[in-house]
Amino acid sequence: MYSLEQLKIFVAVCEAGTFSAAARQLKRAQSGVSQAISNLEIAIDKELFSREKNTPTLTTHGQVLLPIAKSLLHQQQYFDQKVEALAKGDEHELVIAIEESVINDELLLILSPLAEQFPSTDIEIIVASTFDVEVLVRTGQAQVGIVYMDGELKTDMDFFTLGHARFLTIASPAHPLATLPLVSDIDLKAHRQCVQRSTQKKELWFSYKISPTAWYTNTHKTLIELVKKNVGWALVPELLAHQSIKNGEIVTLPVSHEYDGWLTVVGGVVSRRHTSGPVLESVIQTLQNYCLLNKHWVLKK
Repeated sequence: MYSLEQLKIFVAVCEAGTFSAAARQLKRAQSGVSQAISNLEIAIDKELFSREKNTPTLTTHGQVLLPIAKSLLHQQQYFDQKVEALAKGDEHELVIAIEESVINDELLLILSPLAEQFPSTDIEIIVASTFDVEVLVRTGQAQVGIVYMDGELKTDMDFFTLGHARFLTIASPAHPLATLPLVSDIDLKAHRQCVQRSTQKKELWFSYKISPTAWYTNTHKTLIELVKKNVGWALVPELLAHQSIKNGEIVTLPVSHEYDGWLTVVGGVVSRRHTSGPVLESVIQTLQNYCLLNKHWVLKK
């Protein structure tokens, strides 16, 4: 029967090119490397290398078995990492739920080092509306979430502040509101509103429906698309709408009571249904450092 150690030597010879180079790499005697390969060939009853020349050449059998050997060694490495993680108390898996309008390439970039830092932990990222994220964290389906804070005390989960996001009131350039030098509440109420709400039909406290008629969607990205098509006006995150405003596809309305936009807190919520572990603590610390060192979600005026 062959061993994982023999497979390791087989792969090392293939990658190093010669038995002597593999021996130096493995810090073993060349005779020991040669014997290990011979024993492996005897165990599987197949010749792995052609020894007609000074440099060993893979046979057809060797070429077929090499990727399988690498896969087996990779699985062994994963097994060892998992055992080590269990010994250290690392979580087996971690679910991060993120408000759909907050997630971007930069946020994913600062989370990506977790893959190398905790290689044996499965991490899942769920993108949803703020209230749906809160449900996931509250019910223990996610360990940590990023949401827009609604000002209510979270008695069933822990929370921490990450920063602020600016929301702008927008409309299509063809919309009647786009022609007004100043837009009042009465003006807004006279036209259809596009409103973001969760699957539980909950709306953010600063962007709830005020117009008699409305269209609803659970993502801010869809809100912007509806506004582009002149369905109605909406309140959306500045960073999400910035490029469309720059392209002239939508315009910012000069609303009298929030002329410079509406600032709201972006925060993190942590489940109390899970014990805190090194992976969760690292995620929280990473998010806090990310927001402490940089001004995110608010464009400079």
